[in-house]
Amino acid sequence: MLQQEMPKPRRQALRGAGYLFRAQSSSSLSMTEESFLDAVEYGNIPEVRWMLDEHTDLNVNCVNYMGQNALQLAVSSENLEITKLLLRKKDISRIGDALLLAISKGYIRIVEAILSHQAFTDIQALSNSPSQADTQDDFFAYDENGTLFSYDITPIILASQRQDYDIVYMLLMKGARIERPHDYFCQCRTCSEQQRHDSFRHSQSRLNAYKGLASPAYLSLSNEDPVMAALELSNELAVLANIEKEFKNDYKKLSMQCKDFVVGLLDLCQNTEEVDAILNGDMDSYKSCETLCRQNLIRLKLAIKYEVKKFVAHPNCQQQLLSIWYENLSGLRQQTTAVKILLVFCVAVGLPVLAFVNWLAPTSKLGKLMRGPFLKFVAHAASFMMFLCLLVLNAADRFEGPSLLPNMTIHDHPSQLFRMKTTPFTWMEILIISWVIGKIWEECKDIWSQDIRDYISEPWNLLDFNILAIFMTSFIARLMAFWHAYSAQCYVDKRYTDLSNITLPFEIQYFQLARINWMPSDPQLISEGLYAIAVVLSFSRIAYILPANESFGPLQISLGRTVKDIFKFMVIFITVFVAFMVGMFNLYSYYLGAKHNNAFTTLEESFKTLFWAIFGLSEVKSVVINIDHKFIENIGYILYGVYNIIMVIVLLNMLIAMFNSSFQEIEDDADVEWKFARAKLWFSYFEHGGTLPVPFNLLPSPKSVISLLQGIKEFLCDETRGKITEHIKDDEGELNKMRQQDLSVEASLLPSRHQKVMNRLIKRYILNAQRDKDNEEVNEGELKEMKQDISSLRYELLEMGNREMETLAELIRQLGEVMHAEQKKEER
Repeated sequence: MLQQEMPKPRRQALRGAGYLFRAQSSSSLSMTEESFLDAVEYGNIPEVRWMLDEHTDLNVNCVNYMGQNALQLAVSSENLEITKLLLRKKDISRIGDALLLAISKGYIRIVEAILSHQAFTDIQALSNSPSQADTQDDFFAYDENGTLFSYDITPIILASQRQDYDIVYMLLMKGARIERPHDYFCQCRTCSEQQRHDSFRHSQSRLNAYKGLASPAYLSLSNEDPVMAALELSNELAVLANIEKEFKNDYKKLSMQCKDFVVGLLDLCQNTEEVDAILNGDMDSYKSCETLCRQNLIRLKLAIKYEVKKFVAHPNCQQQLLSIWYENLSGLRQQTTAVKILLVFCVAVGLPVLAFVNWLAPTSKLGKLMRGPFLKFVAHAASFMMFLCLLVLNAADRFEGPSLLPNMTIHDHPSQLFRMKTTPFTWMEILIISWVIGKIWEECKDIWSQDIRDYISEPWNLLDFNILAIFMTSFIARLMAFWHAYSAQCYVDKRYTDLSNITLPFEIQYFQLARINWMPSDPQLISEGLYAIAVVLSFSRIAYILPANESFGPLQISLGRTVKDIFKFMVIFITVFVAFMVGMFNLYSYYLGAKHNNAFTTLEESFKTLFWAIFGLSEVKSVVINIDHKFIENIGYILYGVYNIIMVIVLLNMLIAMFNSSFQEIEDDADVEWKFARAKLWFSYFEHGGTLPVPFNLLPSPKSVISLLQGIKEFLCDETRGKITEHIKDDEGELNKMRQQDLSVEASLLPSRHQKVMNRLIKRYILNAQRDKDNEEVNEGELKEMKQDISSLRYELLEMGNREMETLAELIRQLGEVMHAEQKKEER
């Protein structure tokens, strides 16, 4: 009777055996199974309960034309009561598919009900994806129509990708974790087999795993230090974006997602303690180290290394950096620009005195001020400016023209060779050499204090290396020239007192020749050429300190980006240039002496002509031949014209367009780019040490001398007492290990200060994310839940009405029987 009053199914017409679903048609279902699936799909709780109780032989795992069983239909319709009824059946199948479906739709209560099933008592059931589960059981559907999800998706990966914090938390509490993919170049047996069997599926499984790992929900709930985990993962994803070009955009998006997560945490900080927790990590760990007075900023180091620009340029981070930058000079922040310029000028003028005081008494008040990042920067900048002044003053005697022409020689006494006047170093050059040596010592200390790869990755370090290498090569060549001249002078001093009217051997006479007669490979000429290159590069290093200023910082960044564009452009430029250079040379190499000029007749002339043609400094007559070979001449005109069109009109305009694009990118985000560049500059002066600028760092400080003597003394004492105290040290080491183990156990039981602060920030981040999600999304789930409740209420009311009708019919029947019995009594 109940079945007769059920409404007609709305999708009955769709259940025919169409061509697409002919392999799995609803005609294979019995009427009872069809009624059961309809009741589950439409939320008829009383009917489902009645059929589960009365039909003991009912196949609860029967599937409809779409390959979905009753449990999947119940989850899809978000019916918690029916889902619980079905989960009570011991032989229910596809629980894994139902869990994935519930997670994908965000049905938290249904997920909780499914997770309470006995199938998930084993943690491995949550960690396995459909491809990893046993194909003999029915935990997942293994046919191509049975599941909507990829075979490498696990519940925790799916929940993380959906950013569902509640479900991720439940799964983590159950012990589920996302297994980190192996390295892209891993050659282990598992990776090799997966790559060989299905490379696309292997790549997709890696990408899905990284999507889960990069989820803010998983980062915030599964890591003790989510900031460090997010920074390292963002760098790993950025590297993968350059390796796996096929999924470059996906990996870049995930990398940016990790960076946005860290920026979001920093944005939620409400006090300095929380900012310190993000920038420094575990604050209790560095209190015992020597850097107690200054923060370690280890997270900020990683952010700068991995170029998380929004994190570094964030106001909270910049304010913290500014307070460290003006360490011991906090009042200077409020001063005007004129006062700051005056301070910089005073430090520059008194740099030798300040450096001597700091060298003599580094722990004094003035020494502590000099160790501050700001004054350290001013001192090093002043030292570099003095070095540039020395380079300028070294050529001051030739500003109005040289006193000695190339064809002239000069002597101080009759037996002196001319080259003894030109090769010795002047006092100005000795000061320059001392500065270069001090800079080399500073660079050596930098390489020693950091990884060589980090040193090489910084472009300014490479520029310093080239400058110093060219300077040293120049000085060595100059020293060789002086040594040869000095050797020749010693030869002359031993044999002659006057060189007038004396014929010297050629190897000695060479040092008497004027400049115009020197050989091209003369060491002094090589020294002068390298010195000129080093001077140009030295002045270019002024750009290093430009990010300290807001006006010049973006210009310096744009200039650096432009240099990168030039290197990219040079690949195409050199290809085209070499092609035309060789082609024109092959065309005109046979006409040497038969042309208007020597252009293109040699490879060198071909290079010069084409290079200066870019700037319009080459003649059109360069292709003219004096003899009547019009075909060759016309080919030359055509090639020369095509070259000018390609180079001047196409390639140069393309380079200008690249410059405009790079400049516009910097200009659109100028504030972030400048603050990031300024933070990199500031950070190089935050490290302890390196207070004395070049060349004052060459002087060994009393502190370093005392430390060296103490080290030698301890080494000698350890050698003499080593055998005696060996057993004592072993016992003390065992006691220290036991104490450290006890302390580590106590520390693990009690959350540290850093953990408390990070937990507070994570809770704040999760609440903020959930609030934003509720505001952005339409509450379709709530509407569907209300619809299901109304449908369930409808069926319950129908059931109550049917029961009342049955009761009324029974009463009528009993009343009829009573009346019939009374009529019989009256007849008797």
